[in-house]
Amino acid sequence: MNVNEIQKRLFDLKNPEYRDFQSKLLPTVDKDRIIGVRTPQLKDLAKSLLKDPEVYGFLDILPHRYFDEDQLHAFIISGIKDFDACMDRVEKFLPYIDNWATCDQLSPAVFKKHRTGLLEHIKTWISSGKTYVVRFGTGMLMQHYLDEDFDAEYPDIVAGIISEEYYVNMMRAWYYATALAKQYDAVLPYIENKMLDLWTHNKSIQKAVESRRITEEQKSYLRSLKRTD
Repeated sequence: MNVNEIQKRLFDLKNPEYRDFQSKLLPTVDKDRIIGVRTPQLKDLAKSLLKDPEVYGFLDILPHRYFDEDQLHAFIISGIKDFDACMDRVEKFLPYIDNWATCDQLSPAVFKKHRTGLLEHIKTWISSGKTYVVRFGTGMLMQHYLDEDFDAEYPDIVAGIISEEYYVNMMRAWYYATALAKQYDAVLPYIENKMLDLWTHNKSIQKAVESRRITEEQKSYLRSLKRTD
C-alpha cells in the first residue's frame, strides 16, 4: 500500500473546521501538515488497514508528510498484537514524533500483557533526553504500573526527570496526579517533602484535585500543600 493511496484516503475524510480546531491545540505542528481527520475515523481506518499486510510498507516510510499520517501510524502500531513486532515499530517511530497528540495516541494494547518486558524499554525511553520519547515513557509508566504492578521505585524514576520542556513536565504532573488517585499514601510524600520542581508540584496538585477519584478531604489537604517558592 503506497503513501499516495493512504494520503488520498485521508484527504477524502478531511474536515476543514476540525483542521482549524486542531491547529490551535498543536503549536509544534505547522498547520500545513494538518489534514483535519477526526480521531474515530482515523481509528476505523487503522483497523481496516491492519488487515492488509501491505500496510507495513506505509509504516516503513518515515518521516510522514502529514500529522494525520502520524496519527494513523500510531493507531496502526497500537493494534499490532505481537509484542516484539509492535515494539520494533514503536522504537522506529518514536524519533519522529513531534507533538503531544501523536505521543499520547500511541498506546499499544499488547503492552498490557507484557509488562515485565516493557519496563526496561520504559526506563530507556525516560532516560533518552528526547522530549516526546521521555513523555511517552512516562505515559507508559503511568498507564501500566500504577495498579497491581506498582513499585515505590517508579515514582522515583519520574521525580528524577530533569527537564525544562513543557510537554515533559505536563506528563510528569499527570503521572503524579494519577498516582495520587491510585497510590495516595505511597506518592503523597513526593508532594509533602517538595521532591518535585515548583511547576510540576503545583500542576500535579491542580490535576489531582480535579479528579473524582480523590476524596474531598484529600483534595483539601493537597490544596494546602501548594507552593509559591
